[in-house]
This record gives sequence, C-alpha cells and structure tokens, in this order.
Amino acid sequence: MNTKQKAEILRKAKAWMRDELIPAHRKNTMKLTSLKIFKTNPFLRSYLAYFLEGNDNPESIAKALIYPRVLGTSIHTSFGQRVQGFMTKIFEGIKGSQIPGIDLEFTDKIDGRMKYCQLKAGPDVINHDDVVSITNHFQKAARIARTNNESIQVTDYMFCLLYGESGQENSFVKQLKQNYVVVMGQEFWHRFTGDPDFYQDLIHSMGEVAMEVNMKVELSKVIKSLSKKIARENKENLE
Repeated sequence: MNTKQKAEILRKAKAWMRDELIPAHRKNTMKLTSLKIFKTNPFLRSYLAYFLEGNDNPESIAKALIYPRVLGTSIHTSFGQRVQGFMTKIFEGIKGSQIPGIDLEFTDKIDGRMKYCQLKAGPDVINHDDVVSITNHFQKAARIARTNNESIQVTDYMFCLLYGESGQENSFVKQLKQNYVVVMGQEFWHRFTGDPDFYQDLIHSMGEVAMEVNMKVELSKVIKSLSKKIARENKENLE
C-alpha cells in the first residue's frame, strides 16, 4: 500500500462514517421518544436521575435513560453491525469469504500466508455462545480445507478485532485465545495493510469527521419529548 492508496482508503473511511454510521446513529437517536423503548429498572430510575442531575424530575429521568443509550449501546451496536460492510467498502477488492462462518480472507502482510478470519468490532463483544460458534466455524473450515488438500495451518484461522489492545479482552476472547490466534487493533491493521501506523491514522481520520457533528439541538428535542411522556405517566400513576 503506497501513500496515495492509503490516502484514498482513509478518505473512504471518512465517507463511510459520514454517510452511513452517523446517519444511522442519528436515526436511532430520534426514535428515543417512547418509554416503551427503554427496559428500565424501576428500583433505579430515580436514583440514576439523582446521580446525574441531583433530582428526579421528568427531564432528569429522560436524560438518565437517553444518555447511556445514545453514547453507549446505540452507536457501538451500529458500528458492530456494519463491521464487514465497512471493510468491503473502504478496501478495493476485499470481499466476504465464501467459506461458511468465515467473514474475511486476506494475505497477512507479516508472514505472507492467507488468513481466514472471524471479524468483530472490539475486545468486549463476544459471549460464551459466540466462543462455541466461532470454534465450530473454524473447525468446519479446517475440515473443508483438509478435504480439499489445502495447506492451511491452525494459526491461519484468526479472530480479528478492529480495535482494542492486549489486556482489554473479556474472558470469552481470552478463552478463544487458548486455541486460536486473536489479533486486534494495531496488530490487526498492520497484518492487514502492512502499515504499522495505519491503525492510529484511521482513528485520526475518523476523528476529523466527528468535528462536523453537532446533535445537541436534536438531542435536546428528544429529551424534551420523552420527559413529557414521563410527566404524563407520573401523573397517571398518582391518579
């Protein structure tokens, strides 16, 4: 990958964030005007409002419900759901694997071998069932390779994470790591692109797009709308 190619990939990454990820996040945010969306713990609702704002008026409760969703689960879910599409859009010629259960195939720029990957967003995204599923997929792929007399080593099956650092893995990623190679963040992007600086350059480029975003007014409207419904519910409960 030369300098010109890298610049084009980073441009595509910024366009993907601007045209796909941010609009999806905005759309999901604007839906948060109904209490039915939130599966709240009634024992903690007032506490969280007091923790955040020092009172439990309807607007404070609305903020306590909405902020974790829009700043946490919503955007991380949107990013995670689009991981494979992100890769195929910004890298020319990259396609999803035709092998069932394998998301991505690429030539490792470090050892020159073809790698067969399960691809996820970050180091805290899988649970016990995912470990079983990923292991089954790798074992099935290995059986297919043996049937086809392909020279594939167990280290060629990799669990790849777009971001994260060693030590951040949850217990399930560590469990998977006992039998398969797990690469994340800088190591993954170095193997994938051959550029040891690509990971940080990608973070920086997508951070530049963030400066174009200001959802303060729209978010305030969502909070106001939800707070009115909370006030209505409180009134009905008192009657």
